[in-house]
Parts: sequence; structure tokens; C-alpha cells
Amino acid sequence: MATTSYSSLLHGPRVALRHVRRQDYDELTALAQESAEMLRPWLGARDHTPEAFESYLERIEQPTHEGFVICLNGAGAIVGGININNIVRGALQSGTVGYTAYASTTGRGYMTEGLRLVLQLAFGQLALHRLEANIQPDNTSSLNLVKRLGFQREGYSTAFQFVNGEWRDHERWAITTEMPQAEAPLPN
Repeated sequence: MATTSYSSLLHGPRVALRHVRRQDYDELTALAQESAEMLRPWLGARDHTPEAFESYLERIEQPTHEGFVICLNGAGAIVGGININNIVRGALQSGTVGYTAYASTTGRGYMTEGLRLVLQLAFGQLALHRLEANIQPDNTSSLNLVKRLGFQREGYSTAFQFVNGEWRDHERWAITTEMPQAEAPLPN
């Protein structure tokens, strides 16, 4: 069920960015279930119980994590999710982004617009200097997303993350405040 009233942090032409909240459980669970086959190669099987969602909410309430949903302007329907994880302050001022698109809305540019909003928030209000994304080499859609926004490939991490019962290699991509953010055109 789409959320019709929400407090957004930033607005783009078609989507808005806001924090994840407890009331999102039903909508996020339905989206994850309908997208399970599409997401399984990259995320593995996920636990969508109320307890797992509460654990996620507890994690993103910590100063080392931020959790956002991307919602359509107007209706407020959720079309994607983005986290900034492992935020390190001090001399680094960095974090790692993770994101999820959903099968019913993929291919429409919502993630491009939403991640662009997260970059604005991260490099502005959150005062981060660097964001990193770690992506499996076969995840072409995800690689294309970060390339569109100006992330640069920095390396390759062997056996980086345990997904679907085995350690998976990942490419390491990053963007800093000094790097130009690409202004990729959005679909009409």
C-alpha cells in the first residue's frame, strides 16, 4: 500500500527521498517479495519478518548508518531503497552505499534520481567526503547506475561478501566531494 503522506528530505523531478520508518514494513515486504527472483543473485535470500525489520530499524538509528526510501512525488509509493552503511567520521568522513530497486519500477531511472539525491544529502547535510559502492562484477545494472552518477572504479575485492552460500567478488567504486557528479539525463 502506497504511503500518501510523508516528510521528505529532498525532492527530485519525479521522486523524493525520506528516511525509512516503521510504517513502511508492509509496503517494503510486498516489494521485496515481488522482486525476490530479480534480487536473489545480488542479495541472496532475505528474511522479511517483523523481527528482521525491527533489527534493520535499530541498525539505521545508529550514527554509523542511514536508511532511506525513494518515493514517487505525489503518491508517495516506494520505488527503491538506499542505505549509507559503515559511516566513519574523523579523518575519513566516509560511508558505503547499498541500494535496492524493485521489479515493478526498475528501468525507469528512479534509482538514478534517488541516488543523486542521496549524494546531495551525503555531501551536504551529512558532511561526508567519500561514498563507496561494492558491486558484484555481473551486476551490470548496478555498475551502470554508479557509472552514470560519476563513481570511479578503484579496484577489485576478492571474496568480499558472503551471498547465496559463497563468498562473492566485488568491484569497488567510489565518489568524493571533489569528483564531478555526472548529470545523467532522466527518462521522460
